[in-house]
Amino acid sequence: MADKMSGLQKAAVLLIALGPEKSASIFRYLKEDEIEELTLEIANTRSIAPQLKDDIINEFYQVCLAQQYISEGGIGYAKDLLDKALGEERAQQVITKLTASLQVRPFEFVRKTDASQVLNFIQDEHPQTIAMILSYLSPNQASMIIGSLEAEKQADVAKRIAMMDRTSPDVIKEVESVLERKLASLANQDYTIVGGVDAIVSILNTVDRSTEKHIMETLEVEEPELADEIRKKMFVFEDILLLDDRAIQRVLRDVENSDLAIALKGSNEEVKGAILKNLSKRLAAMIEEDMEFMGPVRMKDVEEAQQKIVAVIRKLEDSAEIVISRGGGDEIVV
Repeated sequence: MADKMSGLQKAAVLLIALGPEKSASIFRYLKEDEIEELTLEIANTRSIAPQLKDDIINEFYQVCLAQQYISEGGIGYAKDLLDKALGEERAQQVITKLTASLQVRPFEFVRKTDASQVLNFIQDEHPQTIAMILSYLSPNQASMIIGSLEAEKQADVAKRIAMMDRTSPDVIKEVESVLERKLASLANQDYTIVGGVDAIVSILNTVDRSTEKHIMETLEVEEPELADEIRKKMFVFEDILLLDDRAIQRVLRDVENSDLAIALKGSNEEVKGAILKNLSKRLAAMIEEDMEFMGPVRMKDVEEAQQKIVAVIRKLEDSAEIVISRGGGDEIVV
């Protein structure tokens, strides 16, 4: 019976079985048209046989289990575990159903591999190939690899990641075949956006300071406009939360009160609290009063004021007066 039902009908039965509270929580993640369709289907569902309800809940559980296994170790890992849990035939049905709608990221198998092993495999590849692979990895994994490359190759790879825009599925498949793993049937057949300035910023924000400095100094010579764009995004105003109280106090000594009031006007409560608690009570009260009476402020003015403070932070970091905790090798201070 369940095999003859549509996905919408099964979803309606599942939500009915879960009850109103859990169903309401799920609705928060759906689009308006999906909510309307499900609501109509639920309203038209009169009765549900206990066995049908159990079958649909079990099918939902199996798909969730498959998704979890895929996220932990990829398609092959999921298939092996489901074979043991459900039997080969049922496991294949679940995997096929799931991958029909699931877009598995290219190089997913690389994301599950230790960074040092990936480095050994790709360090002699062309910088463009390395850049493409790193663009698909997590910032932590990519930063470890780029930090271990030869110095002259680091900036070249960073530049290629930043300037990368769209990559053809054919190219992705070709590189994957070099890595001896075929994901052709699972990869997104549309053009995939990878890399870009945001990608290299995430990597550089995680890599150790010496690697970051070398890459940025090289880019400033070879691609000054690109280097400037990267630098502006590398430390945003909200990242002031990465500083300890002593560093924030040092930064505030070099910031104009007028800039601080405007910058805080557009910041979140966490950032505002971190800054105000590091001012004297009198100065904090004065800044809060200025913010209250200055009225509406243009977002452009807020961003300019925040950028001035970010520039102070970068300058103090370059002179080693403050330390930004990045998660790389230079976060330990002795």
